[in-house]
Amino acid sequence: MPKLNLVALSREPISEKLVFELKDCALKFGLVLHTVGGQISNGAYYSERWESSHQLDISQRESLRSIAAGLNSDLCFLNGDLNPADIKVLAMDMDSTLINIECIDEIADFTGKKAAVAQITEATMRGEIKDFQESLRRRVALLEGVSADALEAVYRERLQPNLGATELLASANERGLYTLLVSGGFTFFTEKLRQQLGFKQAQANTLEISDGKLTGKVLGQIVDGIAKAAYLDEACRSLGCTKANAITIGDGANDLMMMNGSGISIAYKAKPIVKEKADAAFDRVGLDAALLLIT
Repeated sequence: MPKLNLVALSREPISEKLVFELKDCALKFGLVLHTVGGQISNGAYYSERWESSHQLDISQRESLRSIAAGLNSDLCFLNGDLNPADIKVLAMDMDSTLINIECIDEIADFTGKKAAVAQITEATMRGEIKDFQESLRRRVALLEGVSADALEAVYRERLQPNLGATELLASANERGLYTLLVSGGFTFFTEKLRQQLGFKQAQANTLEISDGKLTGKVLGQIVDGIAKAAYLDEACRSLGCTKANAITIGDGANDLMMMNGSGISIAYKAKPIVKEKADAAFDRVGLDAALLLIT
């Protein structure tokens, strides 16, 4: 049975109360948590880790995560055999993961249709609408007639990288990781972010524009969950590694295929279905806390 490492991450020093409550809860599951090293800090976050000789089921993980959340910490469950030096790729989603908005919802605001589009976006990210391609086509159709200038306005006035995004990319690139931005959103934004943050590769959907206005259509193949996973697999193959050598970050149901089977999967302020399946769930720390998981 492979070992499991539990890692607590927090913006403040991790309390003895948290350590005691985690170990006490684990004992009720018949598990013993052994402290590995001591508490460490990288200046922005504090981290402490424990080793378990057994895996945990979903309900057990949720119980332990709930304890951590009550004491302002995020809890991660990592494969005990993972060697941080083996991580070669960082792959992440854009909307609501790398950045603070869903771009399509903000574009729709220029037509007064933000609520209608956002409703479909939310249902898709929660996994209630299973066909991402159909969902995207429905939403993009509502953008017909919007001036292409709205894209620049959204980028300039509403889009911000999420907490720790800039630091995460700078450190990942410094370490020589292959950084991949893979999005069900739009190339207008992914290309700007690729240049701004230094991603090695960016993949997304292209909005059709005619006479300076959006036509309500997407050009070419739609980047959905299957395509996201395929782009990651392709990047890993080109580097002579596999998904097990990747760290993946997402927030919605269409990120699950990409995240599944990766070395470390991180749900960032994510929908419940994604948190449940991810190794790490970041609700209190920024994206750059991922660096503590691979050091």
